[in-house]
Amino acid sequence: MFHVGGARTALFNWAMAEQSGGQFVLRIEDTDVSRNKPEWTEGIISALDWIGINGSNPVFEGPYFQSAFEPQHREAVAKLLADGRAYYCDCTREDLVARTGSEHKGYDGYCRDRGLAEGAVRFRTPDEGITVVDDVIRGRVEFPNEAQEDFVIARTNGTPLYVLANAVDDITQNITHVVRGEEHLGNAAKQQLLWPALGATPPVWAHLPVIVNEQRKKLSKRRDKVALEDYRAEGYLAEAMVNYLMLLGWGPGDDREILPWSEMMPLFKLDNVNSASAFFDEKKLRAFNGEYIRALPAEVFEERCAPYLDPLWDLETFSKVAPLAQTRLTVLSEIRQNVDFLFLDQPVFDQASWDKAMKSSAEEILSGYLAKLEIVSWDTESLKESLEEVGNAQGLKLGKAQAPVRVAITGRTVGLPLFESIEVLGRERSQERIRAALARLRG
Repeated sequence: MFHVGGARTALFNWAMAEQSGGQFVLRIEDTDVSRNKPEWTEGIISALDWIGINGSNPVFEGPYFQSAFEPQHREAVAKLLADGRAYYCDCTREDLVARTGSEHKGYDGYCRDRGLAEGAVRFRTPDEGITVVDDVIRGRVEFPNEAQEDFVIARTNGTPLYVLANAVDDITQNITHVVRGEEHLGNAAKQQLLWPALGATPPVWAHLPVIVNEQRKKLSKRRDKVALEDYRAEGYLAEAMVNYLMLLGWGPGDDREILPWSEMMPLFKLDNVNSASAFFDEKKLRAFNGEYIRALPAEVFEERCAPYLDPLWDLETFSKVAPLAQTRLTVLSEIRQNVDFLFLDQPVFDQASWDKAMKSSAEEILSGYLAKLEIVSWDTESLKESLEEVGNAQGLKLGKAQAPVRVAITGRTVGLPLFESIEVLGRERSQERIRAALARLRG
Protein backbone atom coordinates (compact mmCIF):
# COMPACT_ATOMS: atom_id res chain seq x y z
CA MET A 1 0.00 0.00 0.00
CA PHE A 2 1.05 3.59 -0.60
CA HIS A 3 1.18 5.60 2.62
CA VAL A 4 -0.51 9.01 2.69
CA GLY A 5 2.76 10.37 4.07
CA GLY A 6 4.55 9.15 0.95
CA ALA A 7 1.86 10.80 -1.16
CA ARG A 8 2.37 14.12 0.68
CA THR A 9 6.12 13.89 0.12
CA ALA A 10 5.60 13.12 -3.56
CA LEU A 11 3.29 16.11 -4.00
CA PHE A 12 5.75 18.52 -2.39
CA ASN A 13 8.47 17.24 -4.74
CA TRP A 14 6.06 17.43 -7.68
CA ALA A 15 5.20 21.05 -6.91
CA MET A 16 8.88 21.98 -6.81
CA ALA A 17 9.56 20.21 -10.11
CA GLU A 18 6.64 21.91 -11.86
CA GLN A 19 7.59 25.34 -10.51
CA SER A 20 11.23 25.11 -11.54
CA GLY A 21 10.93 23.17 -14.77
CA GLY A 22 13.11 20.52 -13.15
CA GLN A 23 12.51 16.79 -13.03
CA PHE A 24 10.56 14.69 -10.56
CA VAL A 25 12.41 11.38 -10.46
CA LEU A 26 10.47 8.28 -9.49
CA ARG A 27 12.88 5.61 -8.33
CA ILE A 28 11.68 2.29 -6.96
CA GLU A 29 14.18 1.24 -4.31
CA ASP A 30 13.91 -2.51 -4.78
CA THR A 31 17.21 -3.87 -3.48
CA ASP A 32 15.52 -5.37 -0.39
CA VAL A 33 14.16 -8.57 -1.95
CA SER A 34 11.83 -9.30 0.98
CA ARG A 35 9.99 -6.04 0.35
CA ASN A 36 9.97 -6.17 -3.42
CA LYS A 37 7.03 -7.55 -5.40
CA PRO A 38 5.77 -6.46 -8.84
CA GLU A 39 2.25 -5.80 -7.56
CA TRP A 40 3.62 -3.43 -4.91
CA THR A 41 5.50 -1.49 -7.57
CA GLU A 42 2.33 -1.29 -9.65
CA GLY A 43 0.50 -0.07 -6.56
CA ILE A 44 2.95 2.81 -6.13
CA ILE A 45 2.72 3.82 -9.78
CA SER A 46 -1.09 3.56 -9.77
CA ALA A 47 -1.44 5.58 -6.56
CA LEU A 48 0.83 8.34 -7.88
CA ASP A 49 -1.06 8.38 -11.16
CA TRP A 50 -4.34 8.84 -9.23
CA ILE A 51 -3.06 12.05 -7.62
CA GLY A 52 -1.78 13.35 -10.95
CA ILE A 53 1.88 12.35 -10.83
CA ASN A 54 2.58 10.51 -14.06
CA GLY A 55 4.39 10.56 -17.37
CA SER A 56 1.80 12.75 -19.06
CA ASN A 57 3.70 15.70 -17.58
CA PRO A 58 7.18 16.36 -18.99
CA VAL A 59 8.63 16.96 -15.50
CA PHE A 60 8.07 13.28 -14.68
CA GLU A 61 11.04 10.95 -15.11
CA GLY A 62 11.03 7.21 -14.48
CA PRO A 63 10.26 4.86 -13.03
CA TYR A 64 13.79 3.70 -12.43
CA PHE A 65 14.68 0.65 -10.37
CA GLN A 66 17.50 0.81 -7.85
CA SER A 67 18.55 -2.74 -8.65
CA ALA A 68 19.52 -1.60 -12.15
CA PHE A 69 22.26 0.58 -10.67
CA GLU A 70 24.02 -2.23 -8.80
CA PRO A 71 27.22 -1.91 -10.92
CA GLN A 72 27.53 1.73 -9.82
CA HIS A 73 26.90 0.71 -6.20
CA ARG A 74 29.70 -1.87 -6.31
CA GLU A 75 32.03 0.63 -7.99
CA ALA A 76 31.32 3.11 -5.22
CA VAL A 77 32.12 0.53 -2.55
CA ALA A 78 35.36 -0.34 -4.34
CA LYS A 79 36.32 3.35 -4.53
CA LEU A 80 35.68 3.89 -0.82
CA LEU A 81 37.75 0.80 0.03
CA ALA A 82 40.60 1.92 -2.25
CA ASP A 83 40.57 5.42 -0.77
CA GLY A 84 40.70 4.11 2.78
CA ARG A 85 37.25 5.54 3.50
CA ALA A 86 35.80 2.08 4.09
CA TYR A 87 37.00 -1.32 5.34
CA TYR A 88 35.93 -4.93 5.65
CA CYS A 89 34.51 -6.20 8.92
CA ASP A 90 33.65 -9.73 10.05
CA CYS A 91 32.29 -8.85 13.50
CA THR A 92 28.97 -10.25 14.61
CA ARG A 93 26.62 -8.59 17.04
CA GLU A 94 27.63 -11.20 19.60
CA ASP A 95 31.29 -10.25 19.15
CA LEU A 96 30.51 -6.60 19.81
CA VAL A 97 28.49 -7.36 22.94
CA ALA A 98 31.30 -9.58 24.23
CA ARG A 99 33.87 -6.80 23.70
CA THR A 100 31.84 -3.89 25.08
CA GLY A 101 29.76 -5.70 27.68
CA SER A 102 26.65 -3.89 26.44
CA GLU A 103 23.82 -4.74 24.04
CA HIS A 104 23.21 -1.07 23.36
CA LYS A 105 26.58 0.33 22.32
CA GLY A 106 27.31 1.03 18.67
CA TYR A 107 30.12 -0.50 16.67
CA ASP A 108 33.53 0.09 18.26
CA GLY A 109 35.72 0.23 15.14
CA TYR A 110 37.45 -3.05 15.97
CA CYS A 111 38.13 -4.02 12.33
CA ARG A 112 39.34 -0.62 11.16
CA ASP A 113 42.98 -1.61 10.98
CA ARG A 114 42.79 -5.38 10.72
CA GLY A 115 43.31 -5.33 6.94
CA LEU A 116 40.61 -7.89 6.20
CA ALA A 117 39.94 -8.83 2.56
CA GLU A 118 36.34 -9.87 2.93
CA GLY A 119 33.25 -9.38 5.06
CA ALA A 120 30.69 -6.65 5.37
CA VAL A 121 31.93 -3.18 4.37
CA ARG A 122 31.80 -0.31 6.86
CA PHE A 123 32.28 3.39 6.14
CA ARG A 124 34.96 5.01 8.30
CA THR A 125 33.33 7.99 10.03
CA PRO A 126 35.40 10.86 11.47
CA ASP A 127 36.40 10.48 15.13
CA GLU A 128 36.11 14.16 15.99
CA GLY A 129 34.13 17.25 15.05
CA ILE A 130 30.57 17.42 13.83
CA THR A 131 28.67 16.55 10.69
CA VAL A 132 26.28 19.33 9.72
CA VAL A 133 23.10 18.84 7.74
CA ASP A 134 21.78 22.20 6.54
CA ASP A 135 18.09 21.45 6.25
CA VAL A 136 15.71 23.84 4.49
CA ILE A 137 12.93 23.03 6.99
CA ARG A 138 14.87 22.30 10.19
CA GLY A 139 17.81 24.64 9.81
CA ARG A 140 21.27 23.60 10.91
CA VAL A 141 21.25 20.10 12.40
CA GLU A 142 24.48 18.95 14.03
CA PHE A 143 25.58 15.34 14.54
CA PRO A 144 28.66 14.84 16.79
CA ASN A 145 30.98 12.50 14.93
CA GLU A 146 31.99 10.69 18.09
CA ALA A 147 28.37 9.51 18.36
CA GLN A 148 28.30 8.13 14.80
CA GLU A 149 29.46 4.55 14.45
CA ASP A 150 31.20 3.19 11.37
CA PHE A 151 28.04 2.18 9.52
CA VAL A 152 27.68 -0.75 7.14
CA ILE A 153 27.38 0.18 3.44
CA ALA A 154 27.52 -3.31 1.87
CA ARG A 155 26.62 -6.80 3.00
CA THR A 156 29.04 -9.73 3.01
CA ASN A 157 27.69 -10.78 -0.42
CA GLY A 158 28.56 -7.36 -1.86
CA THR A 159 25.02 -6.01 -2.15
CA PRO A 160 24.67 -2.40 -0.99
CA LEU A 161 22.59 -1.16 1.89
CA TYR A 162 20.02 1.57 1.37
CA VAL A 163 22.17 4.36 2.78
CA LEU A 164 24.86 3.85 0.14
CA ALA A 165 22.64 2.85 -2.79
CA ASN A 166 20.44 5.87 -2.22
CA ALA A 167 23.42 8.26 -2.23
CA VAL A 168 24.99 6.67 -5.33
CA ASP A 169 21.69 6.76 -7.23
CA ASP A 170 21.15 10.41 -6.33
CA ILE A 171 24.63 11.28 -7.54
CA THR A 172 24.21 9.24 -10.74
CA GLN A 173 20.86 10.88 -11.51
CA ASN A 174 22.02 14.44 -10.72
CA ILE A 175 19.55 14.91 -7.86
CA THR A 176 19.73 18.47 -6.55
CA HIS A 177 17.03 18.36 -3.84
CA VAL A 178 16.24 15.49 -1.51
CA VAL A 179 12.83 16.14 0.04
CA ARG A 180 11.66 13.29 2.26
CA GLY A 181 10.22 12.36 5.66
CA GLU A 182 11.98 13.32 8.88
CA GLU A 183 12.63 9.65 9.72
CA HIS A 184 15.45 9.89 7.16
CA LEU A 185 17.26 12.69 8.97
CA GLY A 186 19.67 10.16 10.49
CA ASN A 187 20.41 8.83 7.01
CA ALA A 188 21.15 12.38 5.89
CA ALA A 189 23.97 12.60 8.44
CA LYS A 190 25.55 9.48 6.93
CA GLN A 191 24.94 10.59 3.37
CA GLN A 192 26.37 14.03 4.11
CA LEU A 193 29.63 12.12 4.69
CA LEU A 194 29.20 9.73 1.76
CA TRP A 195 28.61 12.32 -0.97
CA PRO A 196 31.99 14.13 -0.59
CA ALA A 197 33.74 10.77 -0.12
CA LEU A 198 32.34 9.80 -3.52
CA GLY A 199 33.51 13.09 -5.05
CA ALA A 200 30.15 14.87 -5.14
CA THR A 201 28.60 17.94 -3.51
CA PRO A 202 25.71 17.02 -1.19
CA PRO A 203 22.22 18.04 -2.32
CA VAL A 204 19.78 20.42 -0.70
CA TRP A 205 18.21 18.54 2.21
CA ALA A 206 14.64 18.99 3.39
CA HIS A 207 13.04 16.63 5.90
CA LEU A 208 9.28 16.94 6.16
CA PRO A 209 7.42 16.84 9.48
CA VAL A 210 5.95 13.55 10.62
CA ILE A 211 2.19 13.05 10.14
CA VAL A 212 0.32 12.11 13.33
CA ASN A 213 -3.14 10.86 14.33
CA GLU A 214 -5.60 12.29 16.88
CA GLN A 215 -3.47 10.99 19.75
CA ARG A 216 -0.52 12.82 18.18
CA LYS A 217 1.17 9.51 17.48
CA LYS A 218 2.90 8.89 14.17
CA LEU A 219 0.50 7.42 11.62
CA SER A 220 0.98 3.67 11.63
CA LYS A 221 -0.27 1.18 9.06
CA ARG A 222 -0.92 -1.25 11.92
CA ARG A 223 -3.17 1.17 13.77
CA ASP A 224 -4.37 3.90 11.42
CA LYS A 225 -5.99 4.20 8.03
CA VAL A 226 -2.99 5.26 5.97
CA ALA A 227 -3.24 3.60 2.55
CA LEU A 228 -3.98 6.00 -0.28
CA GLU A 229 -5.66 3.12 -2.12
CA ASP A 230 -8.20 2.73 0.72
CA TYR A 231 -9.26 6.35 0.44
CA ARG A 232 -9.55 6.02 -3.34
CA ALA A 233 -11.71 2.90 -2.96
CA GLU A 234 -13.96 4.63 -0.43
CA GLY A 235 -14.76 7.36 -2.89
CA TYR A 236 -12.49 10.24 -2.05
CA LEU A 237 -11.77 12.43 -5.05
CA ALA A 238 -8.15 12.75 -6.10
CA GLU A 239 -8.57 16.54 -6.27
CA ALA A 240 -9.69 16.70 -2.65
CA MET A 241 -6.95 14.36 -1.47
CA VAL A 242 -4.27 16.41 -3.23
CA ASN A 243 -5.64 19.63 -1.76
CA TYR A 244 -5.70 18.21 1.76
CA LEU A 245 -2.30 16.52 1.66
CA MET A 246 -0.66 19.75 0.47
CA LEU A 247 -1.84 21.41 3.68
CA LEU A 248 -0.10 18.91 5.98
CA GLY A 249 2.75 21.11 7.12
CA TRP A 250 2.29 23.94 4.63
CA GLY A 251 -0.34 26.49 3.74
CA PRO A 252 -0.87 29.00 0.92
CA GLY A 253 -1.57 31.85 3.37
CA ASP A 254 -4.57 34.16 3.81
CA ASP A 255 -6.43 31.31 5.60
CA ARG A 256 -7.27 29.76 2.24
CA GLU A 257 -7.74 26.02 2.22
CA ILE A 258 -9.93 24.84 -0.67
CA LEU A 259 -7.67 25.41 -3.65
CA PRO A 260 -7.13 23.38 -6.82
CA TRP A 261 -3.65 22.16 -7.68
CA SER A 262 -3.26 24.76 -10.42
CA GLU A 263 -3.49 27.50 -7.79
CA MET A 264 -1.61 25.77 -4.99
CA MET A 265 1.41 24.65 -6.98
CA PRO A 266 2.74 28.13 -7.86
CA LEU A 267 2.36 29.22 -4.22
CA PHE A 268 4.26 26.32 -2.69
CA LYS A 269 7.56 27.19 -1.01
CA LEU A 270 9.68 24.53 0.63
CA ASP A 271 11.12 26.95 3.17
CA ASN A 272 7.58 27.74 4.37
CA VAL A 273 6.98 24.15 5.44
CA ASN A 274 6.48 23.90 9.19
CA SER A 275 8.80 21.59 11.11
CA ALA A 276 6.08 20.69 13.65
CA SER A 277 4.12 17.46 13.32
CA ALA A 278 1.14 17.60 10.96
CA PHE A 279 -2.21 16.22 12.17
CA PHE A 280 -4.02 14.00 9.66
CA ASP A 281 -7.64 14.87 10.39
CA GLU A 282 -9.88 12.48 8.47
CA LYS A 283 -12.98 14.48 9.42
CA LYS A 284 -11.48 17.55 7.78
CA LEU A 285 -10.46 15.52 4.74
CA ARG A 286 -14.02 14.25 4.50
CA ALA A 287 -15.34 17.81 4.64
CA PHE A 288 -12.92 18.80 1.87
CA ASN A 289 -14.14 15.88 -0.18
CA GLY A 290 -17.75 16.94 0.25
CA GLU A 291 -16.87 20.40 -1.04
CA TYR A 292 -15.22 18.92 -4.12
CA ILE A 293 -18.13 16.54 -4.74
CA ARG A 294 -20.63 19.41 -4.66
CA ALA A 295 -18.50 21.36 -7.13
CA LEU A 296 -18.56 18.61 -9.76
CA PRO A 297 -20.64 19.15 -12.90
CA ALA A 298 -23.77 16.97 -12.72
CA GLU A 299 -22.69 14.61 -15.49
CA VAL A 300 -19.23 14.18 -13.96
CA PHE A 301 -20.77 13.42 -10.58
CA GLU A 302 -22.87 10.66 -12.12
CA GLU A 303 -19.83 9.21 -13.85
CA ARG A 304 -17.83 9.22 -10.62
CA CYS A 305 -20.69 7.46 -8.81
CA ALA A 306 -20.99 4.69 -11.41
CA PRO A 307 -18.49 2.27 -9.78
CA TYR A 308 -20.55 2.31 -6.57
CA LEU A 309 -23.89 1.55 -8.21
CA ASP A 310 -25.36 -1.84 -9.06
CA PRO A 311 -24.86 -2.31 -12.83
CA LEU A 312 -28.46 -3.54 -13.08
CA TRP A 313 -29.90 -0.30 -11.73
CA ASP A 314 -31.67 2.02 -14.15
CA LEU A 315 -29.39 4.99 -14.77
CA GLU A 316 -32.27 7.14 -15.98
CA THR A 317 -33.91 6.81 -12.58
CA PHE A 318 -30.61 7.47 -10.87
CA SER A 319 -30.16 10.66 -12.88
CA LYS A 320 -33.41 12.01 -11.43
CA VAL A 321 -32.12 11.84 -7.85
CA ALA A 322 -28.39 12.34 -8.47
CA PRO A 323 -28.58 16.14 -7.94
CA LEU A 324 -30.28 15.55 -4.57
CA ALA A 325 -27.60 13.08 -3.51
CA GLN A 326 -24.75 15.28 -4.69
CA THR A 327 -25.52 17.89 -2.03
CA ARG A 328 -25.32 15.29 0.76
CA LEU A 329 -22.37 13.01 0.06
CA THR A 330 -18.99 13.34 1.71
CA VAL A 331 -17.54 10.27 -0.05
CA LEU A 332 -18.81 8.67 -3.25
CA SER A 333 -19.36 5.27 -1.65
CA GLU A 334 -22.24 6.82 0.33
CA ILE A 335 -24.26 7.06 -2.89
CA ARG A 336 -25.47 3.46 -2.69
CA GLN A 337 -27.12 3.81 0.71
CA ASN A 338 -28.73 7.05 -0.41
CA VAL A 339 -30.41 5.72 -3.55
CA ASP A 340 -30.70 1.93 -3.21
CA PHE A 341 -34.32 2.16 -1.98
CA LEU A 342 -35.36 3.26 -5.48
CA PHE A 343 -34.16 0.03 -7.05
CA LEU A 344 -35.26 -2.55 -4.48
CA ASP A 345 -38.62 -4.33 -4.41
CA GLN A 346 -38.81 -3.42 -0.73
CA PRO A 347 -36.54 -1.20 1.34
CA VAL A 348 -34.09 -2.80 3.73
CA PHE A 349 -35.19 -1.59 7.14
CA ASP A 350 -32.56 -0.33 9.52
CA GLN A 351 -33.85 -1.64 12.85
CA ALA A 352 -32.66 1.35 14.84
CA SER A 353 -34.43 3.67 12.38
CA TRP A 354 -37.60 1.58 12.57
CA ASP A 355 -37.63 1.60 16.38
CA LYS A 356 -37.09 5.34 16.48
CA ALA A 357 -39.75 6.27 13.93
CA MET A 358 -42.54 3.75 14.48
CA LYS A 359 -43.90 5.04 17.76
CA SER A 360 -47.19 6.40 19.12
CA SER A 361 -49.03 7.96 16.18
CA ALA A 362 -46.99 6.24 13.44
CA GLU A 363 -49.88 3.98 12.41
CA GLU A 364 -52.30 6.91 12.12
CA ILE A 365 -49.77 8.91 10.09
CA LEU A 366 -49.12 6.05 7.68
CA SER A 367 -52.82 5.19 7.29
CA GLY A 368 -53.76 8.82 6.72
CA TYR A 369 -51.01 9.40 4.21
CA LEU A 370 -51.81 6.19 2.36
CA ALA A 371 -55.33 7.50 1.79
CA LYS A 372 -53.95 10.83 0.56
CA LEU A 373 -51.69 9.08 -1.95
CA GLU A 374 -54.76 7.71 -3.73
CA ILE A 375 -55.89 11.15 -4.84
CA VAL A 376 -52.98 13.60 -4.52
CA SER A 377 -51.42 15.26 -7.55
CA TRP A 378 -48.07 13.55 -8.10
CA ASP A 379 -45.63 16.39 -7.57
CA THR A 380 -43.28 17.29 -4.72
CA GLU A 381 -45.28 20.20 -3.34
CA SER A 382 -48.60 18.35 -3.33
CA LEU A 383 -47.00 15.32 -1.67
CA LYS A 384 -45.60 17.57 1.02
CA GLU A 385 -48.88 19.44 1.63
CA SER A 386 -50.77 16.15 1.96
CA LEU A 387 -48.45 14.91 4.71
CA GLU A 388 -48.67 18.27 6.49
CA GLU A 389 -52.47 17.86 6.58
CA VAL A 390 -52.16 14.35 8.01
CA GLY A 391 -49.65 15.54 10.61
CA ASN A 392 -51.82 18.49 11.64
CA ALA A 393 -54.71 16.12 12.29
CA GLN A 394 -52.47 14.31 14.76
CA GLY A 395 -51.10 17.50 16.28
CA LEU A 396 -47.69 16.96 14.70
CA LYS A 397 -45.45 19.27 12.73
CA LEU A 398 -44.15 18.08 9.37
CA GLY A 399 -40.75 17.09 10.77
CA LYS A 400 -42.35 14.60 13.16
CA ALA A 401 -44.92 13.37 10.65
CA GLN A 402 -42.21 12.64 8.09
CA ALA A 403 -40.32 10.13 10.23
CA PRO A 404 -42.54 7.03 9.85
CA VAL A 405 -43.19 7.78 6.18
CA ARG A 406 -39.47 8.14 5.44
CA VAL A 407 -38.67 4.82 7.10
CA ALA A 408 -41.55 3.12 5.27
CA ILE A 409 -40.32 4.48 1.93
CA THR A 410 -36.52 4.25 2.32
CA GLY A 411 -35.89 2.01 5.34
CA ARG A 412 -33.89 4.75 7.12
CA THR A 413 -34.45 7.93 9.12
CA VAL A 414 -31.97 9.94 7.02
CA GLY A 415 -31.45 10.21 3.31
CA LEU A 416 -32.54 12.16 0.27
CA PRO A 417 -35.36 14.75 0.47
CA LEU A 418 -38.48 12.70 1.16
CA PHE A 419 -41.04 14.15 -1.21
CA GLU A 420 -38.72 14.26 -4.20
CA SER A 421 -37.92 10.61 -3.44
CA ILE A 422 -41.60 9.67 -3.31
CA GLU A 423 -42.22 11.48 -6.58
CA VAL A 424 -39.49 9.47 -8.33
CA LEU A 425 -40.53 6.20 -6.70
CA GLY A 426 -44.05 6.57 -8.09
CA ARG A 427 -47.58 6.27 -6.73
CA GLU A 428 -48.01 2.50 -6.85
CA ARG A 429 -44.65 1.59 -5.32
CA SER A 430 -44.99 4.25 -2.61
CA GLN A 431 -48.42 2.95 -1.63
CA GLU A 432 -47.15 -0.61 -1.62
CA ARG A 433 -44.33 0.31 0.79
CA ILE A 434 -46.60 2.12 3.21
CA ARG A 435 -48.99 -0.86 3.21
CA ALA A 436 -46.05 -3.17 3.95
CA ALA A 437 -44.91 -0.91 6.81
CA LEU A 438 -48.40 -0.87 8.27
CA ALA A 439 -48.58 -4.66 8.10
CA ARG A 440 -45.26 -4.95 9.89
CA LEU A 441 -46.31 -2.38 12.45
CA ARG A 442 -49.53 -4.20 13.21
CA GLY A 443 -47.66 -7.36 13.27
